[in-house]
Amino acid sequence: MRLLLFIIVCFISPFTPALALTEVDLELVLAADISFSVDEEEAKRQREGYIAALTSDEVIDAILSGPQGSIAISYMEWADDSAQHLVANWTQISTRADALAFADTLRAAPFVQGRYTAIGSAITACVELIENNAYDGFRKIIDISGDGPQNQGKSLIVARALAGANNITINGLPVLPKDENPWRPKVNVDVEQYYRDNVIIGARSFVTPAEGFDDFKEAILKKLVLEIAWVPSAAPTTGAAP
Repeated sequence: MRLLLFIIVCFISPFTPALALTEVDLELVLAADISFSVDEEEAKRQREGYIAALTSDEVIDAILSGPQGSIAISYMEWADDSAQHLVANWTQISTRADALAFADTLRAAPFVQGRYTAIGSAITACVELIENNAYDGFRKIIDISGDGPQNQGKSLIVARALAGANNITINGLPVLPKDENPWRPKVNVDVEQYYRDNVIIGARSFVTPAEGFDDFKEAILKKLVLEIAWVPSAAPTTGAAP
């Protein structure tokens, strides 16, 4: 009986310690736009860009060079206010094999397209992913790509401020429109400047534009190396948001 009471008290005690979080150099959410302006072929090239970058020698070397030699990463595709698809859940990458396995998960996942561009909703979901995972990163970053401004969903101003309040940096990868496809929603703003003014936040936040989805692979490789191999004295400050 005493043993049973002891077990019950241990389970209900408010002083029961929380499970320890795994320390990593970086918690990184990759958030990719799959709204109506991104067709299936472009979405495929977008994923291929992330896969190529994550399995590259440059990115793997950057991961292994950190104090912990490890990062935690997840991949989300987003569109409408209610369309945030967690394609690859949190994964710790400490080896090339880890990176290859994560890439395989991305490669195998089906494509689900949304309609609207709810950047604020996407950022809110990313903050929740970071705040409720099993990792404790020295840095926390949301890496968000998209090819247009917000046109639906939760307040972008509020979502951006939420990230800042939780010491989460948002970096942007705006995809600049190149074609005149009549079925594609028209973008009447400078997407790169829009991301600088309205999306990114953090003292070391930055924007890396891609000239269309054909240029995405090179842009994301450059961006991931900068994010993962971050050095305070050398980190880019161009386009930083307050």
